[in-house]
Amino acid sequence: MTSATVSERDDRDDDESASGPRVASPVSETPRNVLAGVTTSADERLRLETCARERIRVPGAIQSYGALLSVDLATFTVLQASENAIDVLGVDTDALIGARVADLAGQDVVERCLAIVQHRGLAANPVAAQIDGRRFDVIIHEADGVGIVEFEPELAGEYSAATVHAAIHRLSAAATVPEIYAQTAIELRHLTGYDRVVVYRFHPDGHGEVVAEDLEDGMEPYLGLHFPASDIPAQARQLYVSKLTRAIVLDDAPPAPLAPALNPLTGQPLDLGHAELRSVSPDHVQFMRNMGQVSTISLSLVHGDALIGMITCAHRTTRRLPYLLREGFAVLARQVSMQLGTAAEIERLTRIDAVRTVRASLARQVKSSDDLSSALIEGEFTLLDLIPADGATLHVDGASTSIGEAPAAMIGPELLAELTGAEAATVVSDAVSVDYPRLHSLMPDIAGVLVVPFGADGDYLAWFRKETVATVRWLGDQSSANRVTPLTPRTSFAAWSESVAGKSTPWDRLALLEASEIRHDLNAALLRAAESALARVALHDPLTGLPNRRLLGDRLEQAMSTLERDAPVALLFADLDSFKQINDSEGHGAGDAVIIAAAGIIRETIRSQDTVARIGGDEFVVVCEGAGRVEAEAAAQRIVEAFTAPLVVQGSQYQVGVSIGIAIAAPGQEPDDLLRAADAAMYRAKEGGRGRASY
Repeated sequence: MTSATVSERDDRDDDESASGPRVASPVSETPRNVLAGVTTSADERLRLETCARERIRVPGAIQSYGALLSVDLATFTVLQASENAIDVLGVDTDALIGARVADLAGQDVVERCLAIVQHRGLAANPVAAQIDGRRFDVIIHEADGVGIVEFEPELAGEYSAATVHAAIHRLSAAATVPEIYAQTAIELRHLTGYDRVVVYRFHPDGHGEVVAEDLEDGMEPYLGLHFPASDIPAQARQLYVSKLTRAIVLDDAPPAPLAPALNPLTGQPLDLGHAELRSVSPDHVQFMRNMGQVSTISLSLVHGDALIGMITCAHRTTRRLPYLLREGFAVLARQVSMQLGTAAEIERLTRIDAVRTVRASLARQVKSSDDLSSALIEGEFTLLDLIPADGATLHVDGASTSIGEAPAAMIGPELLAELTGAEAATVVSDAVSVDYPRLHSLMPDIAGVLVVPFGADGDYLAWFRKETVATVRWLGDQSSANRVTPLTPRTSFAAWSESVAGKSTPWDRLALLEASEIRHDLNAALLRAAESALARVALHDPLTGLPNRRLLGDRLEQAMSTLERDAPVALLFADLDSFKQINDSEGHGAGDAVIIAAAGIIRETIRSQDTVARIGGDEFVVVCEGAGRVEAEAAAQRIVEAFTAPLVVQGSQYQVGVSIGIAIAAPGQEPDDLLRAADAAMYRAKEGGRGRASY
């Protein structure tokens, strides 16, 4: 009872420990959903329960365009055969039982199949075979103690692996999750020639959403539409994790049963979970026909052991692609999975970096202020900069201070204890009216709340969000009017809208973490965030985004390793003048802003092929490849002149000059010696009056 669709890992598992912050359970046990009633309706639950009982791994039959044998792996004699063997192989099913595969396809085919099962050498599916003048792709795997041998009639035409490799290469240029989704649909439609290619992702509650598609002109678009979890129930998703491709070709011939029906070794139906020809459930056949699909290829996107996505290629007429090409698609899908994981991680770390900057500023404000309320509510950075919301409230020592559109009512000690429980857990909800009715009666205009108890009894931080009314567009009317019975597939897949009210924008886990960390210790939170983001900042300065000392060393060593007379290397060592005065008088926040502005000036002044790095404090180093004395002096002078004008940072002006040391690399010189020479030259520039360059 499945249709091929997709999921992506919930990438909100931000910088959280294994246990994570404690979260209070809602007072109400009323079931609810991220979207609305569709995905938790009684009919949907019934469909999920029914789908869970379907025996999709042991259907007892195969698709009729190929033939299947189960064989004794010791003798390669046939134990079971599909009843369409006479049509595909030209041999009656009864005659195959007990026969040797060697007599059917040749001993060479048997030897090659045995090598695949035994994982010897480079043996791999498919094996080419010729039977009664017809050529076949033979695919073998082991299941239930027998060899499952499938015969797919060979397809005419040229199918080059180079086309798949070229598509993978083009896909590698996609950097963001939306770009990867969109380009995947385009590439696979080009490779398959199918009418429609759609990419899906799953939401945390199990329902899915179409996130990209490429389709034939005139077809109804599905982009942005949602579909219920029962379209791809849990057991199907588990199978998609281990079996990355699934090809379906509907034709007028019924599924071909296996004879005998039971595996002679186990007395049970044969496990066809990994079989290419596994038959299609009647419900899914109807699902495809209702969608106007005759042929499909589904590809799993798997990250770790989780199904993070799927791709479905669908065609309105009979279309079949060879096994080897389908396996090439599986390689492409693995590449897409890795790219999605990497892109999601980059986005996650970028978000963490941005929040970390705010959290560091809040920590400095708290540290420098005796008034907690003014530090968190009235400072340059506030609670709303840390966690986006419509309003926030700090309640401490019986007094409350709010910012934004926070409710006037306060959460009293009794209600706070009821909400947070004995462990004083964080309270989080995007549907307060359902989760916490008593709180909703106190604050009727609030739909979402994040409450963090801290300090003495009754003290808390709270963020509030108003209702966000949304319209969810579904892949087909989800009501009973669009089904013959509650358990049959939808008859129409035209877009159908459902209004979602009474909810706020959900609180992601990063918000939950930040709320928890600020309760405990902002300084400790900053340290933990820095540790979790080490992978991101290992080679770059976290403040400016420039290469750090480690990456500078790599770049410099690489440049000097190819040093030639006609390709010189120059090093500029730049140190800001009077920077310590800004830190001492204006604070580290202003100092950091000046450093960021200075980094931008240097980066804009140097050539595109040069590398600028921040190696600590207010020190910057520029590696100028292919630059001799003339080019190095010109670059240094441009930087010095760029700093003659005041720096305008956050509305304030700062007169910051720069002193630069120049060193030209000599053949055989060590990178560290060149860096020390430029450092020494910088000090000579300082001693010479600052705001200048020197050798």
